[in-house]
Amino acid sequence: MKKFLFVILLIVFDFISKKIIFNLINLNSLVSIIPILDIAHIHNYGIAFGLFSGIFPSWFIIIIGLSVSILIFYIMIITSNRVEKWGYILIISGAISNTIDRSMNNYVLDFIYLHYKDFYWPAFNFADIYITFGVLIIFYQVIMDFKNKKNDGK
Repeated sequence: MKKFLFVILLIVFDFISKKIIFNLINLNSLVSIIPILDIAHIHNYGIAFGLFSGIFPSWFIIIIGLSVSILIFYIMIITSNRVEKWGYILIISGAISNTIDRSMNNYVLDFIYLHYKDFYWPAFNFADIYITFGVLIIFYQVIMDFKNKKNDGK
């Protein structure tokens, strides 16, 4: 039950952050926070980093997002590793949050915009951060499992 509430909390936080940006910053505008961080208002009609924007219809991306979420939920259920489970929970939270956003608006609102001099990272949102940290947690756990198996084999 705690994990379910955690997922709901993350989704609500992402939703509220997007609504704040939508209401306070004009579309395709940005507000400089510090020299490497801007808050922007960008509509992402594609998938990660705007890939396939205009190629696939929104309903197709929604179906893919829901399918991937269901697959990850299944993997989370069958894994016995608690650390991995938390990684999957973060991924599911981000995927569901962005899928809800796309279902409501036909796009995902991205607003965190990092840059350094002439190097720019595509804008993203909190749901993307959840997914990234979830993947990093799982990757870390896989490395630890590999190291432990390697050390057990000596």
